Amino acid sequence: MAAALNAAVCVGSSSAFVVSTRSRHSSSQLLPRISSSFPAPMTLRMSSDDVDVEALMAAAAKAREEARQLAAELGKDFDKDFGGSSKAPTEVLQQNLSPEEISTALSSVQFDDMSSVSSLDDLTSSGKILLWKAARGNRASPGMSGTEPYTVNLNTLESRTGGKLTPTSLGIGGEADVSLEDFQDATIAVVAGSTVSAVASLVFLPENVGATLCYFLALVPILWIGIGSSAPGILAGLIMSVRGGTDGGEDRLDRVCRHEAGHFLCGYLLGLPIRSYSIDDATGVPKVEFYSGFDTNQSRELSKEEVAALAVVALSGSVAEATKFEAAKGGENDLRELQNIFRRSEEFLGASIQQDWTRWGALTSYQLIKKYETQYAALVCAFKEGKSVADCITAIESS
Repeated sequence: MAAALNAAVCVGSSSAFVVSTRSRHSSSQLLPRISSSFPAPMTLRMSSDDVDVEALMAAAAKAREEARQLAAELGKDFDKDFGGSSKAPTEVLQQNLSPEEISTALSSVQFDDMSSVSSLDDLTSSGKILLWKAARGNRASPGMSGTEPYTVNLNTLESRTGGKLTPTSLGIGGEADVSLEDFQDATIAVVAGSTVSAVASLVFLPENVGATLCYFLALVPILWIGIGSSAPGILAGLIMSVRGGTDGGEDRLDRVCRHEAGHFLCGYLLGLPIRSYSIDDATGVPKVEFYSGFDTNQSRELSKEEVAALAVVALSGSVAEATKFEAAKGGENDLRELQNIFRRSEEFLGASIQQDWTRWGALTSYQLIKKYETQYAALVCAFKEGKSVADCITAIESS
């Protein structure tokens, strides 16, 4: 059934993105009826001398209408479930504006509320900006829509990214900034250091002072374990500050900027509204948070399109790191956020579908970052300089 519908879609619109959909009925129930009602394959011939355009359009329209009828019989929405929308790709008026003109156009946009969506839509319609929602819906490139998931296995993910994206390189089950071994080593160091210091205070300090200091030093390991049990993030921060990270300071800054810029770029291309944007006090790097959906209602269930877009954005940070470094760090955080998104889906997503969508999200974000590589590089520089939201968008649009 899906093959027949997909064939009809391809005949009717060469830019349609086809997603295979499973029917709730068994194939043994459906195949006989479909095979008897669906017309025989058509052979379309075009010569350079005489091309009957009207005949081709009529044949395509007929095939699409028959596919629409078959979808209706199965209780499916042809446009929604099989990418059969007859709408032409959205065209926008393109203006060649300078970075200063783009910045001026963005100066009136309020990025801290939902009014920014309509403002950016208006700027896109007028041609002042071009990449807002460029990877979403009819504006997406053929074969690479950011909101139409399809099955991606590990081999496909690795082969289509040149071996750069694997579970290990994405930081899923791989290396983290602070591992369990780091906590163990730090705990041993704290206990040993406290013990040596306590003994030394008794030996070298006056009796009363040494005894008092020894008492307080004995409490240090207890406090360390207590904090580690209740708030391990605090100890992780201490460990990172002491060792300065596994990378040098400059490399770590580059890693963080690339991670956050990946989130920002994919979120912008998919048209997700910005919820908050701030400069991290510790790193000085901007951090952006998007609304989990295309509106401000954060308690409702999410549509398939919203879940797909958020899956791409959630994984884009780790993907951006993996394209530059051997492996991303902190990929578990992105994966946990993605699990929260899956739980809010209005359609039930089983474990197998979640795995497919996770791999698809990683592949799609990789394709977006590679396609807009110049814009991404400019955005990374803007993040390193701590630019504002408007400046970051200007960097994307003017590159």
